Amino acid sequence: MGFGSIWHWIIVLVIVLVIFGTKKLRNVGEDLGSAVKGFKDGMKGAEDKTAASETPAQVSGQTIDVEVKEKTKS
Repeated sequence: MGFGSIWHWIIVLVIVLVIFGTKKLRNVGEDLGSAVKGFKDGMKGAEDKTAASETPAQVSGQTIDVEVKEKTKS
């Protein structure tokens, strides 16, 4: 009986269902789903904040031309 055998996973699933029951597993699934959704919303909010904090020159694609002068020792 190998680790990847279908019968192995069926037996594991039956044992988990007997121990925990379908109601408890459903609640765990709902909690996990809401946690993933909250994480995605948080990441989306973080992306929006970084986009809003960019300077207008970066957003519009304008280039700022500057000249660098070397400082000489006196």
